[in-house]
Amino acid sequence: MEFFERPRDPLPGNLLFEALDPPEEIILAANPRLTRELIEGILKAAKETENIVILELSLTEMNLNGGYTGLTPKLFAERVREAAENVGWFGYVLHADHVALRRGTDDEIENVKRELLARVEAGFTSFAIDASHLVERKGKSVEEKLRKNVEKTAELFRFLDENLGHRSYGREGEVGVIGGELTDIPEALHFVESLKMNGVDLHWLAISNGSKHGVSVDAEGNVIPQLTIDLKRTVEIVDALWARGHRSRIAQHGMSGIPLYLIAEKFPKGKINKGNVATYWMLMIWNILRIYEPELYRRIYRWVVSRYGEEGVPEMETFTKYSKYAIKEFSHSLDKISEETRNAIREKAYAEALIHIKAFGMNKTAKKVYRYIRDKNIRY
Repeated sequence: MEFFERPRDPLPGNLLFEALDPPEEIILAANPRLTRELIEGILKAAKETENIVILELSLTEMNLNGGYTGLTPKLFAERVREAAENVGWFGYVLHADHVALRRGTDDEIENVKRELLARVEAGFTSFAIDASHLVERKGKSVEEKLRKNVEKTAELFRFLDENLGHRSYGREGEVGVIGGELTDIPEALHFVESLKMNGVDLHWLAISNGSKHGVSVDAEGNVIPQLTIDLKRTVEIVDALWARGHRSRIAQHGMSGIPLYLIAEKFPKGKINKGNVATYWMLMIWNILRIYEPELYRRIYRWVVSRYGEEGVPEMETFTKYSKYAIKEFSHSLDKISEETRNAIREKAYAEALIHIKAFGMNKTAKKVYRYIRDKNIRY
C-alpha cells in the first residue's frame, strides 16, 4: 500500500468515515499513553494488514499542562509522527479524544478552546467534543435535559470550523456519560438531529450502553471480563438514526475489559464503527516492565500504592486503577528503559494489535480509503 507508506499528514477522520461505506468493521482507536515503541507496534500491525488506525489521547491524558502522561498535543503528535517514520506507515487518524466540559462555565469553555487550538496547530484531524456531563437531570423533556450538551457541543465544533479553515476533520459527540444511565433512542435522535440543525453532522456518536472506562481486576490483578454492554440497545439506536437518514455510527468507549472473542463473535461491526482501547495497552506495558525492568516496576508500584491505597482495597486493584498517574511522575525513567525492553514493547504491541484488528473485523481499510481518495481526487 505505497500511498500510506510515503510521508504524509495524518488522515482526516471524515475521509476514513466516508470511505468505509457501507461500514463493515470496528476501527481500532488506540490510546498509546506510554512510549513511542507502543505506537510503532500498533502501526506495524496496521501496515502489514493494510489498515488505517486511529491514534488518540483524551484531554486528561494530554493537555497544555502535560495531563497525566506529561504529553502536550504537540509532543504527542511529534511522537506519533516519529513512530510512523520509523515504521514507514502513515495510515492513521490523529484524534483528540474526550475534549470534555464538566461544568460549562465561561472559564472552562475558554480553556477548552485553548486546548482545541493547540490540537489544531499540532495537526490533529479528528475531534471528540464531550459535553455529556452538562445534562439537566431535572429536565421534564429530552430537549430540556440535553439543551446544554447540544449548545456547547455545537459551539465548540463551530469554533473548530472557524480555526481549521478549509481543512476537513472527523467529528465525534457524546450524548450519555460513559458508565451512567443507558442512553435511550429519543435521546440519541434528539442529540444528533439538534446538532445537525446547528450545522454539525456527527460521524461518530458515543453513548452510554453499559460500558465503563478502564478495567476491573481481582485481588491478584487479573482482569475481570466486562460483559455489561447492552448490544441490543446499541443496535436499536443506530437503526433508528439510519432510518431517519443520519449516517452516524457508534464510537464504543471502554473496550479494554471486553474479551476479544466476544467482540469477534457478537459485536455489530459497522454499527459500532470505532472502538477505543486505552487501559489495555498501559497494563501490557506494566507487565513487560515487571519482567524486563523489575526495579523500575517496583518503584512505580510502591509510589501508586503508597499514594492511592485504601484500607480493605487489594493493592493490585489500586495499582490498576491509579497507575496512569505514575506515567508523568516516572516519565524520565520510562525514557531510559533498555533497548531490549523497547523491543519487547514494540513486538508485544504488534502482536496484540494484530489480534485486535482481526477481532474488530478490519479488512484492508487502507485500500478502501485510498480508492475513495483517488476516485474523488482528494488531497489532504
